[in-house]
Amino acid sequence: MKDQVSLYNKIFISSLVALASYALIKFHNYMDGYEIAILISSIFAFSWLGFSWANFKNFFITIFLLSFLSIFLYQGNLFIAEEDFFLKYFLSSQSAIMWMSALYPLSLIIYWFHLFNSQEFSGKLASSLVWIATTLGTSGLLIRWYESYLINIDIGHIPISNLYEVFVLFCIITALIYMYYEERIGTKKLGAFILVIINIAVGFLLWYSFAKGAHEIQPLVPALQSYWMKIHVPANFIGYGAFAIAAMVSMAYLVVDKGWLTKYLPEKEVLEDMTYRTIAIGFIFFTIATILGAVWAAEAWGGYWSWDPKETWALIVWLNYAAWLHLRLIKGLRGNLLAWWSIIGLFITAFCFLGVNLFLSGLHSYGEL
Repeated sequence: MKDQVSLYNKIFISSLVALASYALIKFHNYMDGYEIAILISSIFAFSWLGFSWANFKNFFITIFLLSFLSIFLYQGNLFIAEEDFFLKYFLSSQSAIMWMSALYPLSLIIYWFHLFNSQEFSGKLASSLVWIATTLGTSGLLIRWYESYLINIDIGHIPISNLYEVFVLFCIITALIYMYYEERIGTKKLGAFILVIINIAVGFLLWYSFAKGAHEIQPLVPALQSYWMKIHVPANFIGYGAFAIAAMVSMAYLVVDKGWLTKYLPEKEVLEDMTYRTIAIGFIFFTIATILGAVWAAEAWGGYWSWDPKETWALIVWLNYAAWLHLRLIKGLRGNLLAWWSIIGLFITAFCFLGVNLFLSGLHSYGEL
């Protein structure tokens, strides 16, 4: 058994090195020193995640295999997707993302079923569907990255540059954070709440794709042609995903506090602790993202801070969760107030994420509908 685990770890590390090596060999001429450093550091980050979280290892190896299978099937020709059965219905970026968009709602239904019947099979099925959906969504983004280079080498870019792409990113990051905590706290009951916010994002994604044709790959606007985007945006969305989970767990907390579903949901102490931990993680990554955004702004626009609407609302989000953590850690506050605060915080975060792009204009208006 130990030898099998050791072999699996070697396969995992080999996959990481092979993926990074392929990227370096294939796109070395289009990468600067910062981007090469990001690529190499990601190997260490993913290695740590894989060794500390077994299911992440499975997840990574699967998306590695799916992505390379898609690259093999494309044979360097984007139009093959119209002829190849597997690309057309499963492994092109849009097909994979549509499968993700179908499986998340299905998993939500099964999670609610599991909440009341507590059968082990339904819980495992719901979790498995989330893992499959997240795997397909992540593979879809990676394949979309490759497809952008097939269109034109100058159009190629990491797919986190518009609302369509970042909504996919939000879904998979939120799902991954939740799956980690599902294993950590040893219950699948919270999936009925967490998957609600993911499916709201899926609903927007589907509308945005079919009504606006947002799934079409577009060239990067000049402001986004920077290596900073590759770390600023993911860090931001780890924050957004963690804050979203905290809000949904707080809703479960309030339900239990009212005396509802008490025999189905975890105890209030567990919910309270999970809210705190997810807000703490979100705050750390949101802080990092804000600092990186300021550095990026200085490089792009000549100043670290310009009170642009997006920057201003990012500061409001940061202050909101800084105050929440202060009251909990320093003042020892607990209970309903912090739960409601976390829920309100989600609306503040949502306005920063989406509302600013819809209703306010500024330097970040390239993310509008």
